[in-house]
Amino acid sequence: MIKEWYTKVSANVARVMVGAGEPTRLLLAALAAGGHVLLDDVPGTGKTMLARSVALSLGLTFKRVQFTPDLLPSDLTGLNVWREGRFVFMPGPVFTHVLLADEINRATPKTQSALLEAMAEGQVTVDGESRPLEAPFFVVATQNPVEMEGTFPLPEAQLDRFLVRLSLGYPDPEAERALLTRVRSRHPIETVEAVSGPEEVRRVQRAVREVRVGDDVAAYVVALVRATREAEGVRLGASPRAAIGLERVAMALAAFDGRDFVVPDDMKEAARVVLPHRLILEPEARLEGLGPEAVVAAVLERVPVPAEPSR
Repeated sequence: MIKEWYTKVSANVARVMVGAGEPTRLLLAALAAGGHVLLDDVPGTGKTMLARSVALSLGLTFKRVQFTPDLLPSDLTGLNVWREGRFVFMPGPVFTHVLLADEINRATPKTQSALLEAMAEGQVTVDGESRPLEAPFFVVATQNPVEMEGTFPLPEAQLDRFLVRLSLGYPDPEAERALLTRVRSRHPIETVEAVSGPEEVRRVQRAVREVRVGDDVAAYVVALVRATREAEGVRLGASPRAAIGLERVAMALAAFDGRDFVVPDDMKEAARVVLPHRLILEPEARLEGLGPEAVVAAVLERVPVPAEPSR
């Protein structure tokens, strides 16, 4: 069931997103695993279009918020307004299925933190009253890694709430030519129709939890995470929450490939987008050009892979 769902949704998204098969796969894996995504890339690479095309393909409600320094927490969560002798709650844009937090690092830390409760608990609290968000609730945040002036870098606690961090990159020449052809007369996003719905997404999320992880593969997860804590140049390695996220994304990827069990290759694919943004490097390591992606790549090379993982 999950493989068929993934195949039809990714094919529908591909009508809009040219040459973005891998980012689409990993973004859908994060959604199926019940997490959120940070898209970290330069302007114009299709970050907003990817989020919109996924929401439309899934038949989910979609709202986009442009994060700016003057954005207030209540602009996200909503507020109580006095009307006709009583307070009436006016919900903010966070009450949706897919929330695009555009240029999230341009908002103040106070506003950024307003998303923490929603992302972690699936609810928001306004004036002491907690209000649940309808599942699935999926945050896709974007930020521009080049333009740093006037930005507020995401704190580690906020980064850790994002299950996956992705970059789309530039398309290859063939894909870019195909893109020009598609948008010449009418943008394909205007013709995208839903091939799924909220209830099916919820079923997929529940089914992913049933994918089996053998003892050998679970031990491999622990070994990978512990290796990041002991790697040279790393001040703070991946947390137990990172291990849980790594396993869940791998479970989704296994299901996308039609398996009801996880293999080490699923963990390797997941590790490259789940672990790097959770590592804090020593200043000396950064000055020497060492990046968290390189640390994770070295860990994947160094940690022994289970020969015949149990199912």
